[in-house]
Amino acid sequence: ESSRPPFACDSSHPLTKSYPFCKPTLPINQRVQDLISRLTLDEKISQLVNSAPPIPRLGIPEYEWWSEALHGVAYFPTVHTGMSLNGTIQSATSFPQVILTAASFDVHLWYRIGQAIGREARAIYNAGQATGMTFWAPNINIFRDPRWGRGQETPGEDPVVTGKYAVSFVRGIQGDTFEGGKLGHHLQASACCKHFTAYDLDNWKGVNRFVFNAKVSLQDLADTYMPPFRSCIEEGKASGIMCAYNRVNGVPNCADYNLLSKTARAQWGFNGYITSDCDAVSIIHEEQGYAKLPEDAVADVLKAGMDVNCGNYLKNYTKSAVVKRKLPISEIDRALHNLFSVRMRLGLFDGNPLQQPFGKIGPDQVCSQEHQNLALEAARNSIVLLKNNYRLLPFSKAKTASLAVIGPNTNSAKTLLGNYAGPPCKTVTPLQGLQRYVKDITYHPGCNAVNCSYALTDQAVKVAKGAEYVVLVMGLDQTQEREELDRVDLVLSPKQQNLISIVARAAKNPVVLVLLSGGPVDISFAKYDKHIGSILWAGYPGEAGGLALAEIIFGDHNPGGRLPVTWYPQSFVKVPMTDMRMRPEPSSGYPGRTYRFYQGQKVFEFGYGLSYSNYSYEFLPVAQNTVYL
Repeated sequence: ESSRPPFACDSSHPLTKSYPFCKPTLPINQRVQDLISRLTLDEKISQLVNSAPPIPRLGIPEYEWWSEALHGVAYFPTVHTGMSLNGTIQSATSFPQVILTAASFDVHLWYRIGQAIGREARAIYNAGQATGMTFWAPNINIFRDPRWGRGQETPGEDPVVTGKYAVSFVRGIQGDTFEGGKLGHHLQASACCKHFTAYDLDNWKGVNRFVFNAKVSLQDLADTYMPPFRSCIEEGKASGIMCAYNRVNGVPNCADYNLLSKTARAQWGFNGYITSDCDAVSIIHEEQGYAKLPEDAVADVLKAGMDVNCGNYLKNYTKSAVVKRKLPISEIDRALHNLFSVRMRLGLFDGNPLQQPFGKIGPDQVCSQEHQNLALEAARNSIVLLKNNYRLLPFSKAKTASLAVIGPNTNSAKTLLGNYAGPPCKTVTPLQGLQRYVKDITYHPGCNAVNCSYALTDQAVKVAKGAEYVVLVMGLDQTQEREELDRVDLVLSPKQQNLISIVARAAKNPVVLVLLSGGPVDISFAKYDKHIGSILWAGYPGEAGGLALAEIIFGDHNPGGRLPVTWYPQSFVKVPMTDMRMRPEPSSGYPGRTYRFYQGQKVFEFGYGLSYSNYSYEFLPVAQNTVYL
């Protein structure tokens, strides 16, 4: 029994055949209405939270709405989510963090990654290791400010690129074709566009995402913040939306009827469920003070069009909201209609799912060689060559006698994965990747950690002097940028920067600098240092990232990634992160944001990236010079 996936409408249940909601031949609308009509008020309310309990008398199992699959099926042993990797399946393919994959600018690659994640998710469910198939990904907020700790989760700063990423990933994970339009009623897995909307600040100088009121012009909403969500819904046909913690122009996203019901559902034709971010309903009363009472918060979100609460607020206060006549039961029924519709589209009310369309996806699909090869391909095609003076790279496989590899990110498997990652199939660190090419290789961490509070400069210099070539693997990690932690600087820690410069001067030949980071870093010092011949940005490149790096360094792959974000100078930190304006205001010295509007100095521009081959782009002249409206 434990290895059997949970589902409703089991043919062995005595009443299954008499329930219309168990008849797959009926329209889903009719089935859902029948199911809701059979529930008591307490049963209805119990289903409005992410950990929905079973309804044994109707043969309905528990359901967990919260699962993560940002760049691979994720698993957190200390958090109760719908996916578990502690049975016969104990790992899943870990693709590069999204900001790096975005650098490939390859919509078909994004689709294939989504497809692989959806297959692995369904395989884990089929193996009886899941209580949910709704994944809260992709994160399609605009990487508006380089300090944002979660920018690493996004496809970058451009609304069009972000929208195209959303469409490709969602079609892949849900089981649609690359071109779309073939989804029908059956979902392989359910994707969720998040965080709706204008959410791109976590915790900066005492301002946190729970209380932040994003003041956004209608123009910026229309041409920057909203287009990725529109694409995700209209073209991607995502079956989920997550409303964000923050307020926009004074209104909490999860309590905004115009946003959830009028825009997403009525204008864009959204067909699916809307979840709150975790505890986003409670903060509407407790931290934002927007709702006077807990029952007001509950009424506000359900009337706005939200369906399920990550947290317990709806479980605790919905009944008293009904009793106090703040909330009609029809709003609860509306929410349940959306929730049970998605569960039915996932095939969880059609009897044994192993006999359904996705029932043949077995455990051999998880960490398959095909998926591991795809993780390697994604890293290879996304890593960006930022500098290559003297044609230092690629190194010769035949003539490179010895190599020193120095830096705190050189041999850290964890750093490769970024955040929202599950246990990977296997990892290859940069050190392990380079060891495949050079026998005489020496490694030194250079620092005690990425923040380099204690630098081992003298030892690192000694190692560097003893080798023909030096590769420095530096940058950031999750201690420097992550959810709930925005940066206050755009530079590397002073001791890390100092270590790089001293080792570069001491080395026999110009050195290679590899940066692991999600957000952009002002590395002007390295850009103009003649002792640093080459610079590679590798994001957080996933389980095969070290091998992809080594293949590029030794010329088995020609790098072709392009930066999906502007790399700003350190002086940009003078701009308040709370200023949501995209366009510049020269009179006040406000420089604007992203390559579309920013008017200041850049370290590297959006779309920048070199290659080992020579190439040029040319825009063909357009004959037409008049546009008729």
